[in-house]
Amino acid sequence: MLAAVGDMKRTQVYLDPLEHEALKRRAAEEGVSMSQLLRRLVRQQLGLRGATRAGADRLMRLVGIGASGWPDVSERHDDHLAEALGREVEEET
Repeated sequence: MLAAVGDMKRTQVYLDPLEHEALKRRAAEEGVSMSQLLRRLVRQQLGLRGATRAGADRLMRLVGIGASGWPDVSERHDDHLAEALGREVEEET
């Protein structure tokens, strides 16, 4: 599962307000993050249905479920998640 998150590439996408609100609403309806929904929509549109990222998507659902105490967690959640997973791996070895 760790490799799945490490293999992901961060991409910035600009959406107009109507697209952003529709994406946000659909993600909330489905109980997933906007990022997870975007990844699924991209896979579907590009015909990559067999190439799922279930492990990474499960980890990304953890983002935002609790108070972290970090003021920048909404902007740097990828970094914080990678750091936490790295510490976990180090502790296991």
